[in-house]
Amino acid sequence: MSKNSKVLNLKDKISGNEVDLSLCNLTEVPVRELALFPKATVVDLSCNNITSLPPEFCSLTHLVKVDLSKNQLTCLPDDLGSLSNLQHLDLYNNKLTVLPVSFSQLRGLKWLDLKDNPLEPDLAKAAGDCLDEKQCKQCASKVLQHMRALQEEVDHAREKRLLREKELERKREVKQREREAKEKEARKQEKAEEKEKRRKEYNAQMAALAAKEQQKKKNEQKKKKNRQAAGADKKVVVESGPKPRLSLIGLLFKLLLLVLLGLAGVAAACRLTDLQKEAMCVPVNFAVDDGLLWAREQEGVVRQLVHNLSSAAKEFLQSSQTSK
Repeated sequence: MSKNSKVLNLKDKISGNEVDLSLCNLTEVPVRELALFPKATVVDLSCNNITSLPPEFCSLTHLVKVDLSKNQLTCLPDDLGSLSNLQHLDLYNNKLTVLPVSFSQLRGLKWLDLKDNPLEPDLAKAAGDCLDEKQCKQCASKVLQHMRALQEEVDHAREKRLLREKELERKREVKQREREAKEKEARKQEKAEEKEKRRKEYNAQMAALAAKEQQKKKNEQKKKKNRQAAGADKKVVVESGPKPRLSLIGLLFKLLLLVLLGLAGVAAACRLTDLQKEAMCVPVNFAVDDGLLWAREQEGVVRQLVHNLSSAAKEFLQSSQTSK
């Protein structure tokens, strides 16, 4: 059956503001089709095989009276309270045990029939028998009161749950902040320790460099002192070494000169004075004569000896200056 045919059939079921869909063997409510006729405020869906109402049924806010008696309903949609204009609701002979909490929002509801449903005890007690118009009106009033109490309990439970969730969230946030603070403090401590470690390493490096530099300076000073000491010792050796030799040579030279002068004096006295006739001067004169004769014979040898001595003296003086 097409949508157009459904709409056509639905038009055939409309009379004024009423739509009669009873005894049509329906298993679901034609919500889309009913929405096309907002002026049809009374809908009779009794004596069908409807097991549930779709959530879209709650969008039919224009409905004032709905008859769902003698169906197979086991539950009603959670948003049933959205039917703000609903005044008359017949749910006789279904399989309902509870009503949605939003049922308490049907403030305009004045008539309700819940007979022959396996209702839970408290709801059944509130609903009563609904055997006449007065009892059905009382049923609507008492069930609304019962559902409002349930709504309050649900709201209270929800508030408690929300408060509990908020408290848990607050505790989680506190724990999170504490954990973040600890992590931050740990990172701060780690950075401080790392900085202190780098500072110690830097100080150790600086100390090592300073010690190395100090040791280097000490070594240089030690080498300098050693060089100075070696130079001083060498100078002392050079300066003090020749002095005894020169002093000894000078002393020998002086002694030899004195001896020669003495001999020369004796020879001169024996040759040039009246002492030459004395007996002690005779051998001296003979020795002087023999010496002069030998000297004239050895003149060449003496010259060579003097030359050799002069060369040796020059070499000695040069070596002395070089060592200095």
